[in-house]
Amino acid sequence: MTSRTGPRPYHPDDRAALADICVRTADNGGDSGHLYPDRELMPSIFAAPYAYLEPDLAFVLDDGTGRAVGYILGTADTARFVTEFRERWLPLVDDRYPRPAGEPRSPADEMIALLHNPERMVLPELVGHPAHLHIDLLPDWQRKGYGRELMRTFLAALRAKGVTGVHLSMLTANTPAGAFYDRLGFTGVQVPDPGPVSYLVRGTEAGL
Repeated sequence: MTSRTGPRPYHPDDRAALADICVRTADNGGDSGHLYPDRELMPSIFAAPYAYLEPDLAFVLDDGTGRAVGYILGTADTARFVTEFRERWLPLVDDRYPRPAGEPRSPADEMIALLHNPERMVLPELVGHPAHLHIDLLPDWQRKGYGRELMRTFLAALRAKGVTGVHLSMLTANTPAGAFYDRLGFTGVQVPDPGPVSYLVRGTEAGL
């Protein structure tokens, strides 16, 4: 069976590709393998739980051969997602990534601490934009319009659920990503103590 190049719904067979894309884009848009030797760590925080908990909002960019080379994942309701993350996802990964004792001593420890604190995702400043997303494409597939196609697909799925607002967070230092989101109509919102990230919001209306 042949595939069309472009967005399509996530399938469980895409799991390995999803993890690979996450790892190869998780260091400020570049490969994070040198920071996190366990290549399942970053996907266990930023990719796999979305495909597991909310698969109807998981889409991949198909290269035309059935291989996923990008994705957009998210949730329609961040507060609900946080509850399900703690109750349904953490028990699946806790044995592999137990909460670090004491202060984090490595980049991996810092990420594992994030894994065990999903409540960090709930901020009152974002209540009007309850959905959130993660989008990543392999370098060879960036700047070709596919990110816009993935975003268009995701926003349409949110509209179908009656969701009117979505947010995301990005490393402030990732200026190419910031420019991409600006072109797609996202605007910044101030939150207390954001650390190294910026928060952006957008309505789900069509028009990309």
